[in-house]
Amino acid sequence: MHKRCERNRKRSKQRAIYCPTHQCHLNSISQKYPLFSDRAEQLQQRGISRQKALMLMAKKTAISLECEWLEAFWCEQCNKPKWYHLKKQGCIYHVSVALPELWRQAVGVMHLEGNPSVSEFTRRHARKAGYNSKDF
Repeated sequence: MHKRCERNRKRSKQRAIYCPTHQCHLNSISQKYPLFSDRAEQLQQRGISRQKALMLMAKKTAISLECEWLEAFWCEQCNKPKWYHLKKQGCIYHVSVALPELWRQAVGVMHLEGNPSVSEFTRRHARKAGYNSKDF
């Protein structure tokens, strides 16, 4: 058992994730934001048949997309942080720039426009400093 522990410690802890532009190693600077699907078309884009995608969406309102997430990385060559969409297949990571529509599928991300279930009236009043100002 002692040899096994030593063997595991020698293994590299870095994930093999490389910049799609420069092919240099990327360093993570954020947590992972897992993705989900809430439409059958999103499942079809990932290779699931139309019939199976419709059946899955009929059973659940959202389906977790395993091995897919958004994560920010620092590239030494780009010299700036970038958000990427990652897909892991076995030991291989497929890296692409995170498209805006993927942010709507990410778990745990705050909406840029604020909570969509809150009215504009409530949002406007939440931004105001004082409680004595009147809007109506």
